[in-house]
Amino acid sequence: MSSEGQHRPSKRVFWIGFWLAILGAVLFSAKAVVAKLTYRYGVDALTVMGFRMLLSMPFFAVIALSQALKAHRGSIQKLNKGQSAQLIFLGFIGYYLASYLDFIGLQYISAGLERLILFLAPTIVLILSAIFLNKPILKKQWMALVLSYVGVLMVFIQDLSISGDNVALGSLFVLGSVVSYSLYLIGSGELLKVVGATRLVAYAMLVSCLICMVHFFIIYSWQGLIQPYAVYKLSFIHATINTVVPTFMIMWAVARIGAPMVAQLGLTGPVSVLFLAAWLLGEPITALQLIGTAVTLAGAIVLSR
Repeated sequence: MSSEGQHRPSKRVFWIGFWLAILGAVLFSAKAVVAKLTYRYGVDALTVMGFRMLLSMPFFAVIALSQALKAHRGSIQKLNKGQSAQLIFLGFIGYYLASYLDFIGLQYISAGLERLILFLAPTIVLILSAIFLNKPILKKQWMALVLSYVGVLMVFIQDLSISGDNVALGSLFVLGSVVSYSLYLIGSGELLKVVGATRLVAYAMLVSCLICMVHFFIIYSWQGLIQPYAVYKLSFIHATINTVVPTFMIMWAVARIGAPMVAQLGLTGPVSVLFLAAWLLGEPITALQLIGTAVTLAGAIVLSR
């Protein structure tokens, strides 16, 4: 058997990874719809994020503890002070700040527009890498940038005509979320090679959960936990089905079919939200939204290639 054949996944492994990647992307994207449903009970962005982190924290704590025990036994490399500080910073900007800005933005814009703006992350990474890492942007990449932003602009105009002036404010918050998460992706590149994906995600998510809990209890104290049963039910779905489960689905998919293909299959996320939002939230699907989504996805495909 050739070396190429040895590294190529079997059909069974490939299709498992394929469907894990698609389902993970859909579940991740659906968090916007669940957040919008939760807002109907009079809660704010901090409460939505606080309950999400509170209910998902035990899962990430167990994984983080298992990784820490492995490091203690010498199975994996221990973190030094610099790496620990970097992980804390990445947890702050990548999952706490990015999530908080995203949920604030969702109070003002549709779930479909939010998902499209979040999908600009690869283009933001490209621009920030050009600015801070002096990586040149190629001609095809410029074409991808233009396509992506034209598509988002089309859906933005559609939302503006339906929802009013707050669409601009909400879009700025979500764009701030994209910039924060893009900085996390750039900053985690080298650390990922040393720490590994499982440990980095578990530690960063645990840091984010702790920061979020401190923020939540400073603002609302224990009284903030007194919410309708529906908020707890939706938040549990948000924490498990839209956070913990897809986190591992994506991780397992990358292990089976590789990050590039998982990234391309992630394009199903924004499309799924468009239809989920129409079904569960009653958000209209218009021709301009469909065209804008298609244009943005075309830009993402060009960029990923």
